[in-house]
Amino acid sequence: MKKIAVFASGSGSNFQSIAYAAKSGELKAEIVLLVCDNPKALVLERAEKLGIPAFVFSPRKYDSKEAFETEIAARLKESGAEFLVLAGYMRLIGSTLLAAFPRKIVNIHPSLLPSFPGKDAVGQALAAGVKVTGVTVHFVDEGMDTGPIIAQRSVEVKEGDTRESLQAKIQDVEHQLFPSVLQKLLGERILT
Repeated sequence: MKKIAVFASGSGSNFQSIAYAAKSGELKAEIVLLVCDNPKALVLERAEKLGIPAFVFSPRKYDSKEAFETEIAARLKESGAEFLVLAGYMRLIGSTLLAAFPRKIVNIHPSLLPSFPGKDAVGQALAAGVKVTGVTVHFVDEGMDTGPIIAQRSVEVKEGDTRESLQAKIQDVEHQLFPSVLQKLLGERILT
C-alpha cells in the first residue's frame, strides 16, 4: 500500500474525500501525514477525527521557504511518505520539496487549466463569463498550476450560478475525480 502525505490549508473537503476513499479501499493508499500551513484550518479537525497525524506550521516563523520546506521534508521522511498530494494547499511548492519528490507531487485545481490558474479560479471563471469551467489534476512543477496535466473534467456554468453554487458543483466533481485519478496513478506506478 502506497504511503501518501496530503497538504491542505483550508476546510479539507478534498482531504476528507481522499481519506474516505483510502478507508473504503477504493484508493489503495495510506495517508501517513497531513501537512497544513494554517493552524486554524478546519482540515486539522477532520484529520484528528480520522486519526491521521498532522504537521502544522506557520511559515512566518521561518527565515525562508527553504527553511520550512526542509522541516517538512524531514517530517515526510519520518512518516514514510512516498507521494505528495496537494488538496487545497495555498502555497507554491519550492525547490526543496520538488527535488526531494521529483514527479511525485500532484495537485487539484478548480478550473480547466491553463485557464484561471492561481487563487480564486471560481471567481475568475465567473468574471470571464465562461460557459464551462472544471477541474484539473496535474503534476506539480516550479510554476503556479503549470505542471503537466493528468486529468480534467468539465463543469457547466449555468446562468444564475453564484460563486457558492459553482464552487459546490466543482467540489462535487473534485471529490469523485481526485481519488480515482490518484488510484490510477499509484496503481500504474506512474509516480514511481
